[in-house]
This record gives sequence, structure tokens and C-alpha cells, in this order.
Amino acid sequence: MGLLEDLKIKVLTADGAIGTLLYSYGLDYCHEEMNIARPEIIEKIHSEYIAAGADIIQTNTYGANAIKLARYGYEGRVKEFNEAALAIAKRAAAPGGQYVLATIGGIRGIRKSDATLEEILVTFKEQAEVLLAGEPDGFLLETYYDFEELSLCVHALRELTDLPIIAQVTMQEAGVLQNGMSFNEALHDLERFGADIVGSNCRLGPFHTIQAFEQVSLPKNAYLSAYPNASLLDVEDGRVVYESETDYFARAAEELVNQGVRLIGGCCGTTPKHIAAAKKRLANLSPIEEKAETKGRTEFVRVAEPRKHEPLHEKAKRERSVIVELDTPRHLEIECFVEGAKKLSEAGADVVMMADNSLASPRISNIAMAAILKEHGVRSLPHLTCRDRNLIGLQSHLMGLDALELHDILVVTGDPTKVGDFPGATSVYDVSSMELISLIKQLNEGGSFTGKSLRKQANFSVAAAFNPNVRVLDRAVQRLEKKIEHGADYFISQPVYTKEKIIEISEATKHLETPIYIGIMPLTSSRSAEFLHHEVPGIKLSEEVLARMAACGDDKEAASKEGLAIAKELLDTACQYFNGIYLITPFLRYDMTLELMEYVKQYDAKHKGEKSHV
Repeated sequence: MGLLEDLKIKVLTADGAIGTLLYSYGLDYCHEEMNIARPEIIEKIHSEYIAAGADIIQTNTYGANAIKLARYGYEGRVKEFNEAALAIAKRAAAPGGQYVLATIGGIRGIRKSDATLEEILVTFKEQAEVLLAGEPDGFLLETYYDFEELSLCVHALRELTDLPIIAQVTMQEAGVLQNGMSFNEALHDLERFGADIVGSNCRLGPFHTIQAFEQVSLPKNAYLSAYPNASLLDVEDGRVVYESETDYFARAAEELVNQGVRLIGGCCGTTPKHIAAAKKRLANLSPIEEKAETKGRTEFVRVAEPRKHEPLHEKAKRERSVIVELDTPRHLEIECFVEGAKKLSEAGADVVMMADNSLASPRISNIAMAAILKEHGVRSLPHLTCRDRNLIGLQSHLMGLDALELHDILVVTGDPTKVGDFPGATSVYDVSSMELISLIKQLNEGGSFTGKSLRKQANFSVAAAFNPNVRVLDRAVQRLEKKIEHGADYFISQPVYTKEKIIEISEATKHLETPIYIGIMPLTSSRSAEFLHHEVPGIKLSEEVLARMAACGDDKEAASKEGLAIAKELLDTACQYFNGIYLITPFLRYDMTLELMEYVKQYDAKHKGEKSHV
């Protein structure tokens, strides 16, 4: 009798965590290497689970793929590790006839940039083919946060084999996947893609796992599985621990059977004691054939309220729109900043933009200053970097912005900390700027980063950065296209210092409907021009501009006049080709920005009725 035939009439018990036991033995390096270095320990773990009553054991191959093994320099040992793992598991199972599942773990977490789907597919097939050659009783695909990745892998594996496939998602919130998809919908999709057993593992303890399965209807052509953690994790003396009584785990296993689950194992924190308790509790239970109609919890999501201001990307498609940047102070005296922002707003700036600790140097929080400016009637556009906040902080920050009705935002990666005032500080970078844009658009749909309902849609208009000061502009435009795919509403460029570059940008982006705001920043001295050109990432000046500023020598007034003259010449071209103009204020010299704003007005008055190229 095979695995699927057994599940028709029985509730089966699988093994628990392997990594938890390896950690308890003090082995916290590459667990898959233990298949070669310490095979006796891996076999001992299998044997302990079998002795506890497990009907099914899994191979120690969760991370035995080229991408994960590359962390240890073992990407060339995929075949060796997987073959050894399967041989060990089959040897342990031979006396009792337990089923042996070949395990393949997920790669992506919330960071899709960790690996492309193409890379994952190549890696997955390499591992699957090695395991398939060893003739397992089936495959266990577990700990997949990314449903797109799991779907791809199920399709690929089904093309390779007719063996039973167990496909398990990992939820961060009970009943909902990271992408906002319901757990019930995901399981039925996996059934349709060819999985024979569908369920969940990891992240959630027994309580929340039961809660998730309460919302699941029984599949018609597949069975349900659940491998919960022993409990929610805790940290003691820097080590991850799980507090759970084995009897509690066993009672939870019984309740999972009542929810239609036929295959029950354990994930993080579970041990042979947990499996023994579950096996004893489930010994006389039969799988249920019917389940009351499942009604998932209804989460009402309110539609975002209408914005008080037209989104910048909408205005820039139609007419002139001007963004001005004014960096928040590095000190606690804010009067000059507030005065400048008010004057810029009164002069006609659509928004006052504020960087998020640019050049990795601390300034007054731009969200705090945005709230203050709002009290003065000034609309603002804060930057948000991926550098300074982890995912928890990013979502919290964004929820705060929405609560303050600050709906304009520019997402940037952020300069690395080594260039700033605290070179020893940690750069977080939990996500890339593209991934953060996608997550913000998920907030706009009413779903948190984990997929949980926010009960209300956010209403962000999201700008992305554009650096045209590169040797090959086509590559920069390709990045724009990717950012558009992730949800960018418009782009704001680094400052440009030649008319030719502005025209080149126009020509290279004419196929894009997404507006671009061209950056113009007046120079204030030859020294600052040299600094920008040689030391600030993403900014390059022409030799002509450098020479014109150098000709001013140490005459500050002459240098400011020349800087403004250069900026106005650039504006003549920028206004001709783009509706969106982005004026960067140097060193709080908002008087210079005011003069350039007036120049833009004069240009528009002079060319009234003419349309810009973009």
C-alpha cells in the first residue's frame, strides 16, 4: 500500500524538526553537510522519530540546493549531500517500513530579490532530479512564504514525477498568505496545480495553525497536512527556544484532525516527545470525510478616502508640476527650515520634498517635519529609505504617514552607512526599493506586509528614484521599467547638468507613460561642484560646468549667480521636454530655489499653449 492509499483510510503521523535537534547537539553550521560529516547523528534523529511512532520521515535536505549551500561555499556539493541524505533516511526506515519523503525547502522570504524565479527553477530541478534518482516515496515541499515560488515548483515537480507531492505554505498570519491570498484559496490552487497533499508548516504554533485550518474546506482530490511549530518562538541568552508541553501539542493535533487534516507532523521546536504524544492521541482517530461549510473570517476593508490633493503623477501627465527639495536640519533649530518651506509653498511648489537622512547622516525626522509643515498648510513629500528600518519599522512608519494623511512618498534604497557620520552603524536593507514599492501598493489594497487586513486601504502615491548620470542610459531605463512593474507612479531624477543629457533622457523614455521629474540643482561654489562631481553617488557634472564654476574663484556672489545661470539654461531645455521639474535647494539656500521657480513661471508664460515633449 502506498502513502496516498494509506491516507484514504488513516491519519498518519510524520516526524518533527531536524534542525532543532541538531542545534541541541551544538551543530549550528550547515545542517546539510552533516549528511556527510556526521551521518550517524542524522540517522539517530530519524530513528528517534521512528521510535516515537512517526509513519513518515523526511530527508535532511531542506536547504540542500545550490542557492542556500552557496552561503557556505558548498554549491558544488548538491548531488553529494542529497544522495547521502536519502540513503541515510532509507536505511533508518527500512526495518519498520516508514515512508521516506524527499524534502525541498523554499528559498524566498519577503525579499524577492534574494533569487529570481528563473534561478530558483534551475536550482529546484537540480535538487529534485538528484532526489528522484534515489527513489523516495514522495516529495515534501515545505516552508514556502512566496506562493508564486511554490506554484512554480509544484508545476515543475509534477512534470518530473508521478510520486506523491506534499506542498506546504508558510503563513505569517493565520489564514492569510504574505501576498494577501487566503489560505483556503492557496490550498485549493495547489491541488489544482497537481499537489496530492496540501497544507502548512512553520512560523505558526498549534493555536494559530488550528485557527487557519478552521477556514479551510476539504479538497476533493487532495488531502490536508499540518506541521506546526511547537509554539511561538522565544529567545533566551541569544538562543531561539520554543516553549510547549507535549500534551498541548497532542491535543492540538487531535483538533487538526477534526478540521480535516490527515497528515500531522511538526516543525521548529518539535522533538520526538511531541511526535510520540501526538501519535498516542491520534491512535484511534479516523480521518473525517465531511466538514461543515467553511466560512472564512470576513475582513471588511474600507476604501481609501479621497485625497485632498491631486496625486503628482496625475498632474504631471497634464501640465507643469514643480517639486522642490529642502533638507531637514542636522540640528534642532527649525525656524529657518519652516520659513523656507512656507515661502516655497506660497511661491507655487506643489510639494516640499525632504530626504531621509541623505548621505547616511542624521537629520530631524522628515515625518516629524512633514507633520509640522502640514500645520502650516505646506504639502510635503518625504523620502523613505530601505537602509534605516527593518520591515517592522517600515510598515509602522508607513501606517503613521497614512494616519497623518501624508500620502506622497519617494522610495529609495538609501546611501550605505559607511559613507555617513556613523560608518559603523548597521544598514538594514530588509528589502530593495522595488520590493518596498510593491509592499506599499499592497497597503493601498488594504493588506499589510504579511497579508493581514489593515481594515482600510492606504492612499499612497509612490515616486521612485532615477539616476540618468550613467554611461549606458538604456540600462537605467530598464530599471525604470522594472520599477513601473513593481508599482512606481512617477520618477524623480538625480540632478542633471547638461542639456544634451536632458534630451537623451527624453528620447530614451518616450515610450513610458509614467511621468519623470527632471532634477535641477543650482551650484553655489566651485568647491561644492567638485564635491558633487567626485564624491556624491549618482551626480556627474560636465567639464564645461566645472570650468564655469572654477572661473568664479572664491567670489561667493559670482559663484551663486553663475550657478543660477547654469540652472536656468538647463531649465529652458527641461521645461521644453518635461512637465515635471524637480528643484533641489542647496544648503537651505531657498532664495535660489525661489528664483528658479519664478524662472519656470516666466518660461511657461512665454510658451503658453505649447506642450512639452513628455
